[in-house]
Amino acid sequence: MNLRPRSVRMRLTLWHSAVLTLIVCAFSAGIFFFVRVRLFDDLDAYLKRDLSTVEATYREGPTELFEAETRSGVKLFEVTEGQSPLYRTDLWAQAGLDLAGGSGHPALMSWRSPKDDKTYRVLVAPHSTHRIAVAADESTIRRTLWTLGAILALGIPFAMALAVAGGWFLAGRVLAPVGAMADQARRISADSLAARLPVENPHDEFGRLATVFNETLARLEDSFERLRRFTADASHELRTPLTAMRSVGEVALHASVEPAVYRDVIGSMLEEVERLTALVESLLTLTRMDSQRLQLSREVVDLRTIAVSAAEHLRVLAEEKNQTLRVESDGPIEVNCDPALLRQGVVNLVDNAIKYTQAKGHIRVAVTRHASGEAVIEVEDDGPGIASAHQGRIFERFYRIDPARSRNDGGLGLGLAIARSTVEANGGRIEVESQIGRGTTFRVLLPSRS
Repeated sequence: MNLRPRSVRMRLTLWHSAVLTLIVCAFSAGIFFFVRVRLFDDLDAYLKRDLSTVEATYREGPTELFEAETRSGVKLFEVTEGQSPLYRTDLWAQAGLDLAGGSGHPALMSWRSPKDDKTYRVLVAPHSTHRIAVAADESTIRRTLWTLGAILALGIPFAMALAVAGGWFLAGRVLAPVGAMADQARRISADSLAARLPVENPHDEFGRLATVFNETLARLEDSFERLRRFTADASHELRTPLTAMRSVGEVALHASVEPAVYRDVIGSMLEEVERLTALVESLLTLTRMDSQRLQLSREVVDLRTIAVSAAEHLRVLAEEKNQTLRVESDGPIEVNCDPALLRQGVVNLVDNAIKYTQAKGHIRVAVTRHASGEAVIEVEDDGPGIASAHQGRIFERFYRIDPARSRNDGGLGLGLAIARSTVEANGGRIEVESQIGRGTTFRVLLPSRS
């Protein structure tokens, strides 16, 4: 059976009550023993003064011991010489103190009288020729200590009750922000991710916890927004070729045309199928990289090989636009990467440069080493450039600076997104520099092997 309370508030209350009760008990015990020691110390000092008085009187004259009782007020003392009492006060005899302190050694003790059932504090000082014993009633001290103990004992339950009530109240006040956060979090759904948890004090523990949750909600909101935007864009991209195929097919079915026209219709439909295939393959590539299920085949390769392969693969497209495409290198630069995946990213960058560079333009693919030691592949063109407002978003999926022109050119809006994912999968990053009217440079930086 689990006896642990489920409520954090109850656990805090019990811990607070237990600790405070222990403190009160320790404090009460300390006070009691401190007062007891002080009272008995004062009583012992009083007995020592009486003993000094009787001793001084005895030295002046043994026959004058009654003056210690009458003038000095010492009411309980006895002086013996050998085994015979020399002087004994009346109260000493009445209390039966002649039975206490019979040894010949110095003694300070508490002794309970069988005659009056009182406890006396007895101080015995033996000498070679005589023995002096003085006593004092402890009843007043014991009554005081009993009263103090009763007060402290009765105060502990009240202190425990106050500790429970105060702990419950304080725990409720402390945990109130958690309750407010829980209520707010319960109301947050996929349709209200813009809502945030309340933060009363961002500098305390609960405030920092709420801040972390709010940052998580912000990331979730951004992910949901990008997912909605991605779904809408993907649906649009898929709908366009499907609509074209359907329109062309319906026209061909309802019209009586020559076989050559049918061949043209089928060719147009195959072009749209090719476009759909490319789109689906790009989406599958991005999905595999996002889910980190893409298996990398790392090996040491020379970046010049990847740059030359990507440029030669697309050279025919550059020649169709009378563009100059050249590859430059500072020498062999080796990196540890997946060459096929990295080549796909570089191909996308070169293809993007060819699409957006005007006819008879210039495209340069350079393999260099950065000042930091990183390996670099630069894809530079002298095209129209990219405005600074768009540079932060060009790697988003389906993002187009000019949607109409991109669609006519056959772009899917996924090339740069795939390029960034392939580079990041190989441990690198992509930077972009561009000015309107002066061209664009994409820079791939990878950890160098040497």
